[in-house]
Amino acid sequence: MESRYNPASIEQKWQNTWAEQGLYQTHQDPNKPKFYALSMFPYPSGSLHMGHVRNYTITDVIARLKRMQGYRVLHPMGWDAFGLPAENAAIDRGIPPQTWTYQNIAQMREQLQRLGFSIDWDAEVTTCSPEYYRWTQWIFLQFFQAGLAYQKESAVNWDPIDQTVLANEQVDNEGRSWRSGAIVERKLLRQWFLKITDYAEELLNDLEKLPGWPERVKLMQANWIGKSVGARLDFPIVGVDDQISVFTTRPDTVYGVTYVVLAPEHPLVAQVTTKDRKAEVEAFIKQVTAESEMERTAEDKPKRGIPTGGKAINPFTKKEVPIWIADYVLYEYGTGAVMGVPAHDVRDFAFATQYNLPIRQVIVPDDADNDNDPDDEVKQAYTEPGIMVDSGPFSGEHSSHGKQAVIEYAEDEGYGEGRVQYRLRDWLISRQRYWGCPIPIIHCPDCGAVPVPDGDLPVKLPQNVEFSGRGPSPLATLEDWVNVPCPSCGTPAKRETDTMDTFIDSSWYFLRYPDAKNADQVFDVAQTNDWMPVDQYVGGIEHAILHLLYSRFFTKVLRDRNLLKFDEPFQRLLTQGMVQGITYKNPKTGKYIPPNLVNTNEPKDPETGDRLQVFFEKMSKSKYNGVDPLLVMEKYGADTARMFILFKAPPEKDLEWDDADVEGQFRFLNRVWRLVTEFAANHSVSSTKSTTGNLNKAEKDLRRAIHNAIKEVTEDLEGDYQFNTAVSEMMKLSNALSDNSKIQDSPIYQEGIETLLKLLAPFSPHITEDLWHQIGHSDSVHLQSWPTFDPSALVVDEITLVIQINGKTRGTIQVASGADKSTLEQLAKDSEIAQRHLEGKQLRKVIVVPGKLVNFVVG
Repeated sequence: MESRYNPASIEQKWQNTWAEQGLYQTHQDPNKPKFYALSMFPYPSGSLHMGHVRNYTITDVIARLKRMQGYRVLHPMGWDAFGLPAENAAIDRGIPPQTWTYQNIAQMREQLQRLGFSIDWDAEVTTCSPEYYRWTQWIFLQFFQAGLAYQKESAVNWDPIDQTVLANEQVDNEGRSWRSGAIVERKLLRQWFLKITDYAEELLNDLEKLPGWPERVKLMQANWIGKSVGARLDFPIVGVDDQISVFTTRPDTVYGVTYVVLAPEHPLVAQVTTKDRKAEVEAFIKQVTAESEMERTAEDKPKRGIPTGGKAINPFTKKEVPIWIADYVLYEYGTGAVMGVPAHDVRDFAFATQYNLPIRQVIVPDDADNDNDPDDEVKQAYTEPGIMVDSGPFSGEHSSHGKQAVIEYAEDEGYGEGRVQYRLRDWLISRQRYWGCPIPIIHCPDCGAVPVPDGDLPVKLPQNVEFSGRGPSPLATLEDWVNVPCPSCGTPAKRETDTMDTFIDSSWYFLRYPDAKNADQVFDVAQTNDWMPVDQYVGGIEHAILHLLYSRFFTKVLRDRNLLKFDEPFQRLLTQGMVQGITYKNPKTGKYIPPNLVNTNEPKDPETGDRLQVFFEKMSKSKYNGVDPLLVMEKYGADTARMFILFKAPPEKDLEWDDADVEGQFRFLNRVWRLVTEFAANHSVSSTKSTTGNLNKAEKDLRRAIHNAIKEVTEDLEGDYQFNTAVSEMMKLSNALSDNSKIQDSPIYQEGIETLLKLLAPFSPHITEDLWHQIGHSDSVHLQSWPTFDPSALVVDEITLVIQINGKTRGTIQVASGADKSTLEQLAKDSEIAQRHLEGKQLRKVIVVPGKLVNFVVG
């Protein structure tokens, strides 16, 4: 038995033991309730960072708690292993992407195992494995068969260096690719889409089925889906047998339309542009379409536009209005056209003012002067409800009612119809890269897009690929791989050479874990439906929109394909805060300074002498504020790293890394080690008396501390996962045991030692396992039942009663709790304190405050 706590000597030992025993393999006992604990799986970059440690530690504590509470637990891990970084690594290092990826996976798996996570590694999945992406392709074909996967030409964000499509989220505020740094271009390409818009209403409504999700995440998803209720209105084009359709949420303002705007990419632009405007319009289009969507729609950027020379007719007023094109209108949003109502829209007002376009007011406040003059200057847009004016038959109508009246009129006259529209667009999944899941489609000149037969899946990525530099995907150049016969007619055809967005891989991985090794099916339907939905999902807020939205979409589609029996994949969601490191920055140069070059007492730039800004910021190598988890584990052990992560801040809050706090948790675990080893030196579970008998005051007080800790820790863990306050309660119990070391022979003390180890076990699994065996147990502490508190132990048998004479405290006595007033008065009178102070004095009055004091008023 070691007298000193030495993490290095115990952690590897117990990790090996648990692996040999298969302690964390998933059990399928149907007599136990299930609990599916899941962390968002990582990209295998090769090394863990503190964000990983926090995410996986939180989930591990929950999984361990639920096992001890009698649940059968599924707690798996996998790898989001496709993606552009591996392909770029192949280019930079001259090694195949799969070699780089699997090396990183092995390295990160070892790091995770060093932290003692109770992961069932038999359920591991790797998205770049053919055994996994075979089923990703199969799921794609389910979408294709359901009419939910299709191709169309679309304007996309194009990275000219990496030669691939980028999602909007991969373009920074300056319009650059966040991977390559290139200025992103807009380009028309024929791309694959998934029709997520078919599920927009259900995705929005079913947020109500998720009470276990943070409200801000649900709000972010609702805003992303962006439901708008309004109307489609059609504006005939003068001289052209066509019309411009717009969507508006304010049909009540249609009489105030003074111009119509098309997106530069809109196919009608060529028809409405007059000859004298053609050259200028084409130049404007070329300039605008080279910009990213983010640049074009930035709120702080002036809107640019140009007239086409064409005219449209407002069907309500029968007046002509000019047709413009502008950078802020995007073809992919809505109809790709808007009606300009500058008097009642802030953006339209700014645009009309900038280009001297007419502004016509048709809504006035309820209390406005009735003498409205349409020629009066409008100084700002009025966007609130009000009374409709200069609006033909609707004048005098309140706009709240006028909206529907205008829609009904439009439908009767053939000018348009009521419509619900969503901000959400169909999901563009094509990527022009090698290291991704191949899209299982063969393009036949006669049959069109033909699905690869199920028996031919997976369509494997070819291995004979050379990466000479960043550029087009090498798949398109591999003729032996591309050229195949059509599965339907045998005609020479070509494989699809685009691969899938990696969000596809992560949109269903949680469905595979319950049956990860199934070679015959995507998953056993009964088994996955048994474990799903995930009971607790843990991950970063950065995935609050897309990953979660796409996962919900996949779940609903597979449900409609009769594979799943539930509507939502994740019952509870915890979005943990970031881990921040202390950062030193020169405010004059913008340069970050490594902390080892800084005198922390007087932080100055060692080169310039400038005073540095000192603040906490998300850990990053470029800011020199990162902390290597492996170095922390080598110095303090995995249990200390876990304890700090859990104690420093509530899980949903950002965590500021502080070495002093790490030291504090290390000292606490050392105290626990000394406390238990001291007990174990002279006691064991086999030698300590097992009967309690009548308890003395010290035993009662300790038992109260034990059961109060059980109650408080359990409530902290079963509520909002307040791990930090749970650790504080365990510290209190540790202190209570230290203060009562004189009663180590009491069975209550043994109860306290065992309870402390059980409560601490999910947090610090190695030290508790070792100490559990040191006190004489042969089985694992992690197989024990979670302790339950005895309410009777919290009842205070005795209270301290204060004795006062004329309001001044003269002493205290111990009395039974719950005694009535007359009993308390008599006990106080009989006390030596009262008799000494009352002798020779006249008692005028006795004031009794039950449970607190007795005050004798004397003359």
